[in-house]
Amino acid sequence: MEPITLTTERLLLRTFTPEDTKSVHQACQDPDIQRWTTVPSPYEWEHAAEFTEHTVPDGWRNSTMCTFAVLPREGGPLMGSVAVTMRTFSGTWEIGFWTGKEHRGRGVTVESVTAVSHWAFMRLGATRLEWRAEVGNAASRAVAQKAGFRMEGELRAALLNKDTLRDVWVGGLLPSDVGLASNHAYLPARR
Repeated sequence: MEPITLTTERLLLRTFTPEDTKSVHQACQDPDIQRWTTVPSPYEWEHAAEFTEHTVPDGWRNSTMCTFAVLPREGGPLMGSVAVTMRTFSGTWEIGFWTGKEHRGRGVTVESVTAVSHWAFMRLGATRLEWRAEVGNAASRAVAQKAGFRMEGELRAALLNKDTLRDVWVGGLLPSDVGLASNHAYLPARR
């Protein structure tokens, strides 16, 4: 798949390029990003270069991970990242994100997650998006909930982060949750 660009009212979402390496490296020095995401810690220049030069383009080329740099629509510095990663061939994708500390609390991440979610349903044919975060990452959970994800539970030892298995919260978003039709009929369990 060729990388695409999305726009929202305030944001431009485009693929990362090697020119973003410095900005990625700087953003990922944030202790909160290193604590709550699976980026390496310490986060070295080589990690940022691998991400912008190989991980991102390879994901687009293989149609297994579509990663967007989040920027102000009218131009400006990198604000964050949103990615969807294929989890099953039946249409489940996982969404992940991080936001630079100076851009948090302004709705940027909710806006970008909402846009990428809609795109994943429409363009990728996703039948379900999953959000996962380590138990305790209240900021990530708040973003997911504001973007429409329904909290579905807690999974034990479901995240390997910094060589340690950690419990995660999991949430799901279906096309019908955002007013879109699904490619397949859905039969919810009887309760």
